[in-house]
Amino acid sequence: MTISEDFSRIFGEKPDVISQAPGRVNVIGEHVDFSDGFVLPFAIHDYTVSAIRRRDDSQIRVASLQRDGETFQTSIQELNPESAGGWERYPLGVLWAMEIDQGVDLLIDGHVPLGAGLSSSAALECSVAMGINELFSCGLNLKELAKITQRAENIYVGMPCGIMDQSVSLMAQEGFALLLDCRDLSTRQIPIDLESHGLELLVIDTQVHHALVDGGYAERRGDCEEVARKFSVTALRDISLSQLLEKKEELTPQEFIRARHGISEMERVHSAVSALERNDFQNLGKIITESHRSLRDDYTVSCPELNLAVDVGLSKGALGARMIGGGFGGSAIALISAQDSVAISTAIKKAFAEADFTQPRFFTSLPSAGASVIQQAEL
Repeated sequence: MTISEDFSRIFGEKPDVISQAPGRVNVIGEHVDFSDGFVLPFAIHDYTVSAIRRRDDSQIRVASLQRDGETFQTSIQELNPESAGGWERYPLGVLWAMEIDQGVDLLIDGHVPLGAGLSSSAALECSVAMGINELFSCGLNLKELAKITQRAENIYVGMPCGIMDQSVSLMAQEGFALLLDCRDLSTRQIPIDLESHGLELLVIDTQVHHALVDGGYAERRGDCEEVARKFSVTALRDISLSQLLEKKEELTPQEFIRARHGISEMERVHSAVSALERNDFQNLGKIITESHRSLRDDYTVSCPELNLAVDVGLSKGALGARMIGGGFGGSAIALISAQDSVAISTAIKKAFAEADFTQPRFFTSLPSAGASVIQQAEL
């Protein structure tokens, strides 16, 4: 059954528009987007799809195929960041941030693994935003949609995320990683040709599900912002490692290591771009592994399952490996020879079983296209 048929089954009408947006893998540049940093993600081929119909009243009905079509109902007038709720706050936040003045029926079909560090939340938000932008002829460009969907998550959901996930979900191009300047949202498409070099990026979902609204993310972001305040600059982006070391005694130990991660990670992004432009995958692998050590030791957002996946992958020949996403669970990536994929996956499974961890899931993805409207009725 298609999502259009499911929509008709649940809401009794056909959708006016169907849109989709992908999750993402971040090659390098973790926890620096809120510091006006540089990041290098690419979109994966797992998408969240939204089917939307405009109503002739102010009512809003939201359902998800992943929740057996159970329908949540509210109205334009009741949209409020202070309201309680669950998953439906993500699409409702987008409707609120886009300030629509007419009700909608909305059905979600999500295929980005939840809690795996692959940005399922941004895929959901951007899928809805693309559809609403088309349906109501808002005329917003991709940068504007990225800012709106970030605002929805920051204010309505209460998650103080940066803008990387929404940007790549909207702006990605097939075959490229997106070098994104999170200060001005300028972008450069960086070719990432793993296949012709016999390589692949293995994604290891530890199935340790994280919830980033619990304060761990906000605490670390607060540390980075406090360091910027003490340096009288806008963000960590404006501080070099040498400057950080000069003022080390003026910072708390925790502030120092959080900032050291952020500043060094931004440098790693530029080094990774240079390596990709030379097709120097050996060096790229080293940079990726350095990122994991920084996230593990300075930013302290890894966990035993992520560390085990990285360590086993490296011991079995991966060129580089690191945790990705917000941390405290989710996924790791390993840059590997395609011919070693089965052996490395098997070794990680064995190590997880011996450690009495939940068995991980594995998949690979080539850089894929960003959000799009895939069906539109005559409006």
